[in-house]
Amino acid sequence: MTDKDTADRHTGVWPVMLTPFTEDLEIDWSSLENLIDWYISAGVHGLFANCQSSEMFFLSDIESLKLTRFVMDHVDGRVPVVASGHTASSPNHQVEQLQATAETGVDSVILISNRLASADEPEVVLLERLATLTERIPESVGIGIYECPYPYKRLLTDGVVRWSAQSGRYTFLKDTCCNLDTLRRRAEIVKGTRMHIANANAQTLLPSLKAGCHGYSGVMANFHPALYVWLTENWQAEPEKAEVLQQYLSTAALIESLDYPVCAKDFQRSIGNFTSDKSRTRPVGSYYAGHYSATMQQMVALGDALKSRLSLSAA
Repeated sequence: MTDKDTADRHTGVWPVMLTPFTEDLEIDWSSLENLIDWYISAGVHGLFANCQSSEMFFLSDIESLKLTRFVMDHVDGRVPVVASGHTASSPNHQVEQLQATAETGVDSVILISNRLASADEPEVVLLERLATLTERIPESVGIGIYECPYPYKRLLTDGVVRWSAQSGRYTFLKDTCCNLDTLRRRAEIVKGTRMHIANANAQTLLPSLKAGCHGYSGVMANFHPALYVWLTENWQAEPEKAEVLQQYLSTAALIESLDYPVCAKDFQRSIGNFTSDKSRTRPVGSYYAGHYSATMQQMVALGDALKSRLSLSAA
């Protein structure tokens, strides 16, 4: 691997992976294979396995680890994989989860910020626990942090971002601040370090890339990852097209409010990747009662038409 490959390893598009379930709510491994191949065929730069979109808080530890191992085996080195599964409350249990994930061979183990401190605990407590967990994760694997909104969103302070970046251990920040000023500050903080910022927010994506952030890791890569790949790879070379595409992606991302992840699983079923739209996090009935499926399909069709009209081909 060249120096450039190393520097660029955590840039680009990193879909937050869905977990397909059967009608009996067991993991559907065949559909998961389809999903992995579909992501990679769209040109994504990496995968974020065993995350909130994977319904990790609703998986047992055994299922969680099996899921990550399965993704690693089927990806087979085609793209790098980061994974979390960091759901426990007790520190000792968290160490067990993170060390087990590290042993699967993932590129980086992703810590969940709200597992590091409760909503009423100060930054100093979070930093102390972060440092302790960092020491317990093997140095052979990278580390990342995800500002997961469930069960509550714990945004990182500039001090925590700085500590993580300067530690030399951290490669990946899945940023959910949705605030361009904060993204600009964070980009400046991590400049020249191993830490890369993957923006989860479609509405601020293009401005965040201009500000020095490194890519996208959000739910909408479960609908049209190729459009995000094009934007991250071509926004500098074709700025006018990038602005038009950003406007579409920003609006299309509102679909997340329509019972995600059910809407994404409905889409994956419509293209033949999934056999079921079942989710452990929410019932599917309200999604169809609200006629959301038709809205989702129209959103995807509009994206396909835009891709054709703008001739958005791979770089």
